[in-house]
Parts: sequence; C-alpha cells; structure tokens
Amino acid sequence: MSPPRFLNRHTPPHIATLVLMTGIGALSMNIFLPSLPGMARDFGVDYSVMQLSVSAYLAVCAAAQLVIGPLSDRIGRRPMILGGLSVFLLATLGTLLAPTAGVFLAFRMMQAAVVTGIVLSRAVVRDMVPGPQAASMIGYVTMGMSLAPMLGPIAGGALDDAFGWRANFVALGIAGLLVLALVWADLGETGKPGEGGGSLPLRNWLELLASRRFWGYALAATASSGGFFAYVGGAPFVGAEVFHLSPSAVGYYFAAPAIGYAFGNLLSGRYSVRSGMERMVLAGAVVSTLALVAALALDLAGISHPLIFFPLVGVMALGNGMLLPNANAGMMSVRPELAGTASGLGGTMTIGGGAALAALAGALLSAERGATPLLALMLAASAGSIPAILWVMRRRASLAL
Repeated sequence: MSPPRFLNRHTPPHIATLVLMTGIGALSMNIFLPSLPGMARDFGVDYSVMQLSVSAYLAVCAAAQLVIGPLSDRIGRRPMILGGLSVFLLATLGTLLAPTAGVFLAFRMMQAAVVTGIVLSRAVVRDMVPGPQAASMIGYVTMGMSLAPMLGPIAGGALDDAFGWRANFVALGIAGLLVLALVWADLGETGKPGEGGGSLPLRNWLELLASRRFWGYALAATASSGGFFAYVGGAPFVGAEVFHLSPSAVGYYFAAPAIGYAFGNLLSGRYSVRSGMERMVLAGAVVSTLALVAALALDLAGISHPLIFFPLVGVMALGNGMLLPNANAGMMSVRPELAGTASGLGGTMTIGGGAALAALAGALLSAERGATPLLALMLAASAGSIPAILWVMRRRASLAL
C-alpha cells in the first residue's frame, strides 16, 4: 500500500495547488486597491503615501526574488514556499494591528514574502515539463490564478463598504492560512537541490545575463507587465477621483482586466505548443499595444468613460495573458537547471520595472489631467515589448541560416 499523498514529500503538486499558491500572491496585491483612497483618509496621509503599499511593495517583491530563486535551486522549492507563506501570515497580522501609516507600510513590505509562491510555481512547472509544454501549463495555471485579480477587488470593495478596509486583510490572513495548509499537504519537492545551485548566485546570474535570449524574453515580460503595474498604481485614483466611482464600483470594474488576462492565458494554454513561444509573445505584445493606442486616442478626443477605459485595459490584459506565460517559460528554457534562478531574476526585472511605473503613475495623476497620463505611460511600456521579442526572433532566424 502506498503512503498517503501528504506524507510523500517527492510527489509533484496538483495544478490546483499551483493555482492557489500563485493566486494568494495576486490577491495580496489587489484586494485592497479600491480602499486606497479611504485608507489614506483613515491614516491622515496623502494618497501618494498609501500608494507606496503598491509601488514599494512591488519593489520589495522584486528584490526578494533575487534571493528566492537561487535559494530554491540550492535548498529546494518546498521549504522556500512554506517559509514565504509563514512570513506572509505574520506580516498580515501586523497590518491589521498597525496604528499608523508607517507601521502599516512596514508590515506591508513584509507581506512581499508571498511572492515566493508566484516565482516558484513557474519553476515547479519547469521542473515537471519542458519548453513549450511549460508555457502551456503556466498559461493554464495563471488562467486559474486570474480569478484572484478578478474577484479580489470586487470582494475588497464590498468588504470595505460593509466593514472597513481592515476586513480585506482579515480575508488575506484566512486565505493565506488555508493555502499554507494545502501546500504542506500536497506540494512535494520537484527540484533537485544543489543541481545548478552549487555555485555562487552571482555566477548563475551572470550566465543568464550573458544570454541574448534571456534578455529578450525578460525585457518583453518587463515591458508588458510594466503597462499593467502602471494601471494597478493609477487606476484606483482614476476610478475614484476622475470617474467618481465608489470602492465597490471600482472593484467591479477591476474585473475587466482579470477577465481579459484569463482569456489570454487560455489562448496561451491552447496554442503555445503549436505556435511556439516567440510567436505567442509577439502576438500578445501587438494586441496589448493596439488596445492602448485605441484607449489613448479616444481619451485625447474627449471620449472618456469607465465603460471605455476599463474594457480596453481588459484587451491589453488579454495580450499580457498571451505574452507572459511564454516569456516566463522562455526565460527558464535558457538554462533549465537554473529554472529557479531564472524565474527569480526575470521576476526581479519584471516587478522592479512595474514598481517604478506604478510609482510614476501615482506621481503623474491628478483629477485635472484625467486618465491621459496613465494611458500614455501604459502605452509606452507595452510598446517596448515588441522590439524585445523581435530581437530574440531575429537572433533565432540568423542562427538557423
């Protein structure tokens, strides 16, 4: 008789486990977004201060991945994920008890430990399956994960209206505890601790950074994600101050990008193996950029409404859903034995760029300017993904000659 699954520490996880351990990271990023203006009023600080709970949080997530990836190659995926979720739970308790904005932000930065699940879910997939199959599986994982950004702001806005903003962090704590229990029971070690991780992290980083393919995939992912993170940093302000929406209404509108991202992930899951990673990245980049061209053109023409702004951002997110699983799988295919390091380094670039753009979006926005600065920033970021992937495709074409 075989031992119960939860006693076998070497079994690969069910896909639902991967979905949930990435979903808790996405939920942590966005469940409280409709509450940001109200949190600023509650703590008696400017909106730009509370917006640090997005931009500075992303910066800490970016820095943490430089450590998470190499450590997971060295000591294994399982202990890193369990440790990250435990720190996240302690930090969530701190956000609930915080008496000032400064204390809240300190614990909010500690919550960035939850990014361990996002980073290492990709590495776990790459441990299990190769190349295009990894892109396909990552697409399906992130399609399921997209329920968190779809439902999170809706639930967060409703919780805020009913109980106040702290209810969002109570919900995060409960969800985190459940995911920790599931990971403990289901996630066996998929990596080979020590393989590829025996050298210093700097040497592994340099090996990856010497690869033109790695740079192309990473820059495409960074540019594409940058457009979305700029939206995350600026859309709550646009919703509340430009469109005069309630927190719950902002939450409902936030479902549009999540729906688009889910459909993009579905396309990635179905067609990545058939079409190839580079073509899927290029198609996603073009879709995202054209959607933002249309949104900015309408805004400049004076046609501005939530039913235009949010759905077109949803089309941008559809392109992101096609691009990101393939770009992430591409980064990890450069050196498969360094999948954790590649995922962490690529994630640092992606989220670090996103943190900068989220902060810039918060600084550029005002009620008088409307959504124009945010849309222009999102378009500039998204457009950068096109030359990045063309660089990879030209390199591959020249090698084939």
